Amino acid sequence: MTPDYNTLLLAIALSGFCLSATLFASWLSARVERFLLSWSLGIGCIVPAVAAYSAYFENPDYRIGCLAFMLQFVGFAFIYGAAYRFRTHRSGRRRMILHFATCSLVALPWLIVGLDGIGFIALNLLIAASMIATAAEYWRGRDEAPLPLTGIVILYLLTAVSFLLCAAVLIHDGQWVLGHAPNNWAENLNLVMAIIGITGIGAMSLALNQWRVAGSHQRAANTDALTGLLNRRALFDRFGDEPVGAHRAAIAFDLDSFKSVNDRYGHAAGDAVLKVFADVLGEVCGAAACIARLGGEEFIVVLDRTLPDRAQNVAERVRADFAAKLIPIGRRTISCTVSAGIAFGNAGCASFDSLLSNADKALYSSKRNGRNRVSLAA
Repeated sequence: MTPDYNTLLLAIALSGFCLSATLFASWLSARVERFLLSWSLGIGCIVPAVAAYSAYFENPDYRIGCLAFMLQFVGFAFIYGAAYRFRTHRSGRRRMILHFATCSLVALPWLIVGLDGIGFIALNLLIAASMIATAAEYWRGRDEAPLPLTGIVILYLLTAVSFLLCAAVLIHDGQWVLGHAPNNWAENLNLVMAIIGITGIGAMSLALNQWRVAGSHQRAANTDALTGLLNRRALFDRFGDEPVGAHRAAIAFDLDSFKSVNDRYGHAAGDAVLKVFADVLGEVCGAAACIARLGGEEFIVVLDRTLPDRAQNVAERVRADFAAKLIPIGRRTISCTVSAGIAFGNAGCASFDSLLSNADKALYSSKRNGRNRVSLAA
């Protein structure tokens, strides 16, 4: 083993150890994104794998080789699991176990029976396939953060190509039995590419984690914790400074006699009623509408590019569907009603705040006229 090759292996081990520790510390500080923990564990397994691989160069015993292979398969299983968890928010534990078991069953027997060249070919092909599968997971989730995720995909694919070249050189030379670890230009290129891939992917993974943490804080600041709808702040951030168009409608909803629900059945029952009403709003209004909870039992739906008839139909459907709901409260079910007021943008409505004020006036008209009804602003 040449000093240059030994230096490259040492560089991979040191960079992998530092990056694994950094990623683990980042996860400990927030514990929001577990994909970062999986990635840290994967790189953490690569470090002893490099040490075992270095020992195999000095003493090509098949048992040391099997240990180096298994540590690499564990590491890349975790790295693939990190990508799967990033995209799906699921653990992917079964996938990682299957990944490790398949790779071990395919590659280790060749080392044990003395066909170590075939074993190294299998090792390189399996790691390349693992990295391509990992890149595919990030590619499928690239809409969340296109630039860093595209960079991660490119680095994974380039590193996979370097592993494929290692396998191709062994196949081209017909090196089915080596008696030692392979040492050629493709192996040197692979180590350089591994150093670049580890540092580049690690840095981008940290950036992705910060991206998600910041996004989580932003969503928490703009979301009503009980219903998952937008809150007042988010609503005014979105529409507060915009001119009110003639085809914008605001529908104000207020649950009828909601205080009596809390007084009679308790606040947990009141929360259940609010959640059911939020679900009804989502089902009726769809993704095109902006739905927010202003506080208490008051909700707002904003419809853009809509005609008066459609706004009235939406409000009536919400009213009727909610009135028909039987809401389970302990061992009984209750039903509730809602009143609504609709206002439309026009020349006399200069601001979004004025639009909401007009919708509130229409809502109060519904309340005065007996509740469980929809009224239009004058």
